[in-house]
Amino acid sequence: MALISPSRRLRRTPFSEGVEAANVKAYTVYNHMLLPTVFENPEADYHHLKKHVQIWDVSCERQVELRGPDAGRLMQMLTPRDLRGMLPGQCYYVPIVDETGGMLNDPVAVKLAEDRWWISIADSDLLYWVKGIANGWRLDVLVDEPDVSPLAIQGPKAEALLERVFGSSIRSIRFFRFSTFQFQGRDLVIARSGYSKQGGFEIYVEDGEIGMPLWNKLLDAGQDLEVRAGCPNMIERIEGGLLSYGNDMTDDNTPHECGLGRFCDTHTAIGCIGRDALLRVAKEGPVQQIRAISITGDPVPACTEFWPLYAAGKRVGRVSSAAWSPDFRTNVAIGMVRMTHWDAGTKLEVETPEGMRMATVREKFWI
Repeated sequence: MALISPSRRLRRTPFSEGVEAANVKAYTVYNHMLLPTVFENPEADYHHLKKHVQIWDVSCERQVELRGPDAGRLMQMLTPRDLRGMLPGQCYYVPIVDETGGMLNDPVAVKLAEDRWWISIADSDLLYWVKGIANGWRLDVLVDEPDVSPLAIQGPKAEALLERVFGSSIRSIRFFRFSTFQFQGRDLVIARSGYSKQGGFEIYVEDGEIGMPLWNKLLDAGQDLEVRAGCPNMIERIEGGLLSYGNDMTDDNTPHECGLGRFCDTHTAIGCIGRDALLRVAKEGPVQQIRAISITGDPVPACTEFWPLYAAGKRVGRVSSAAWSPDFRTNVAIGMVRMTHWDAGTKLEVETPEGMRMATVREKFWI
């Protein structure tokens, strides 16, 4: 593959120096920034993530900050999830939808205070949509992208590592909750969350100047824990059914098609812009939906285009992400399948770049 030409448009992060020193092998472009995708190789990175602890530069998970008296109202306008019971200190996974109910992003909302929120976004220019809503409705709220760069600590030894740096109170943080900790005189929001199923935390670094001191402190503190630089691992995320916005779903898909209906309180999420459209979807049900799919045979190549799914020669869906799983000894995949063929155990065929393979719809993802 051709190289990516660096420029100021591909912004560096507070941790770029550390990522480069760790001999990163590959990047992707995510929210106009470089996101590491490989350090040693995908399988070695995968095994290390499952056994030890990794430090991920996920600064590309940019924050959209809502600040002002109408911040809560604006946040509810963006999502069909009912936020009325959400308290400061909590994080919610929130589908963001447009007026048709189509997915614009699937971020984590961080409620810092009643009048201050961060939306930790996936890969789309959500800032401009939120600014447009705020200005179009003349809301009393400031919408901006603050200088906040998340650093993820992921893996089964993540808690042990952070306890060494921030103290034993790190253990009291519940899943999708956060607390504030000090590092070099700066306040850091630390949440128990992250884009893996191995457990871990995300540190929201508000001042880029402390980025490398924090990175180095974590590396030094975790040498006997076999800590090293890492990144979201495609194999592990597919096994866990972690969806990738722009890859497994786009604005052509509703939350219900993406299997996110449990995050839609459409009847009570008063004010949500896509509420009327999603009420119809909730009543009628989706005609297609995300499913876990196993694919037979040798390891499949990279899935860079949709792979059609067929039943008796008729197209019934597509695969959007696929990889060989060393632990489960099969090709694991995420696909969108029509309701006529989405039941667990249904046998299908998938057209890969290397020819047709047999595939099976699974009841659930692997982890």
